[in-house]
Amino acid sequence: MRGFETTLPPAFSLLQSEFNDFLYAPIGEESNDSVLTVLSALARLGIDPWQESARLAQLSKDMATQRMTSIVAGLPNGRWAQSDAGAIAARLIELLPAKRAGLSPSRTTADAQHPPVRPIATLAFVMILGGSILVAVINHMNQAAVVGPDSPFSTTDSSPSAPLAGHK
Repeated sequence: MRGFETTLPPAFSLLQSEFNDFLYAPIGEESNDSVLTVLSALARLGIDPWQESARLAQLSKDMATQRMTSIVAGLPNGRWAQSDAGAIAARLIELLPAKRAGLSPSRTTADAQHPPVRPIATLAFVMILGGSILVAVINHMNQAAVVGPDSPFSTTDSSPSAPLAGHK
């Protein structure tokens, strides 16, 4: 297996978190020559990447490495030997942020009372807000374009209409 360096997330990302180094790290190459990241692997397995990252960060390194080893070993289409799963997992676990054992109890309680907003919820809110603004603008434009009956541009004309030549 070739050596992999941590890939960086895009310059603009709505999903910035303390777990980006871990989530965007490559696991290895797949059989189709594409690089599989931790984020993609967890998502494919139906595991929320940010929740799993937070859970792994709270475990001891040994427990986190065991969990990640089972995840890596269970991935299909990888170009890595099953015997490499433990080494891959250990490399990835090193990219997790250190545990927050030094936080004061009041800070930990405050964090628990105000959980972070999920990225999908934030994206959904932004999309709903944008859609609402778009509908409001379109309605405003349609109302401004409506021509009143007294307008010189009115399509209702009281003058008799003459048939076109050759038509009855």
